[in-house]
Amino acid sequence: MVLCTGSIAYDYILTFKGRFKDHILLDKTHILNLSFLVDDLQKRKGGVAGNYAYNLALLGYPSGILATAGHDATEYRDWLAARGVDCRGLRLLDGEMSATGFTTTDMDDNQLTGYYGGAMWKAAMLGLDDGPPDVEAVIIGPNDPGAMKRLVGECRDRGVRFVFDPAHQMPMMKAEDVMDSANGAWMVIGNDYELELIQQRCQRDIDGLLELAQIVVTTLGRHGSRITTLEGSVDIPAAPAVREADPTGAGDAYRSGLVAGLLRGLDLEAAGRVASLAATYAVEHVGTIEHNYTRAEFSERYRESFGAALPDRFWVRD
Repeated sequence: MVLCTGSIAYDYILTFKGRFKDHILLDKTHILNLSFLVDDLQKRKGGVAGNYAYNLALLGYPSGILATAGHDATEYRDWLAARGVDCRGLRLLDGEMSATGFTTTDMDDNQLTGYYGGAMWKAAMLGLDDGPPDVEAVIIGPNDPGAMKRLVGECRDRGVRFVFDPAHQMPMMKAEDVMDSANGAWMVIGNDYELELIQQRCQRDIDGLLELAQIVVTTLGRHGSRITTLEGSVDIPAAPAVREADPTGAGDAYRSGLVAGLLRGLDLEAAGRVASLAATYAVEHVGTIEHNYTRAEFSERYRESFGAALPDRFWVRD
């Protein structure tokens, strides 16, 4: 089982059919005051813990959640459980609201996001013993910084593989905590901007990060991704999209696909392609976990996208 940590949230996704850059005056950024008339508004289930777990379940890999959410997340918890996600580690707190994100996306897929943490700020009350047993790996996603620090320490002490995915929590993390969280990680992952911040905080380049973590992954949006180990780098192409509806949640789907592929014994290239295709399914729908597919559909699209068959062992656990 993969234990998914981070937020259980509701996302308000706004679509702006213009470009942010056309409305920002570079010589006036000291008094930035922008207002956008958006063309679409959607309220969706989200949060990185829910996103990771749902995508793992779609890929047939057992997943569980360790997170705190508000009293408003009962229906969300039941929805996840009905899809096979182990929710024993999901605590709903009376008197608290679930985390809520407000994301505006422009026509270039640039995003502006405001985030209310809500019950997520209580996540440090939970440790590995509060979730399901027999965990193979833990995805430590953006969360209350104290919770992230606790989980990194517990995983390292118990020899449990962990993925360090700080994402939008980077501005709230001290340099020493970023360095500590990368130390001993199975994987450090982020988009190119986030990886640059991680390198700055750690004062290390990619080779330096590989002295701390086994794998460093850089996601590059529609340009694919790069997976780097001490043996070298593998460039992964983006799987072609039928339509590009909304990039929100694609990164979380990518992470789930990569973790599932590697835990099922695929090499870096094949696991990266699983991750790439999982991300593309998310891009094709508005909302982070609105997509769906069968195993047969995923396998066929993998072949169409990459010109090779998905290894049979991906769907069969040892």
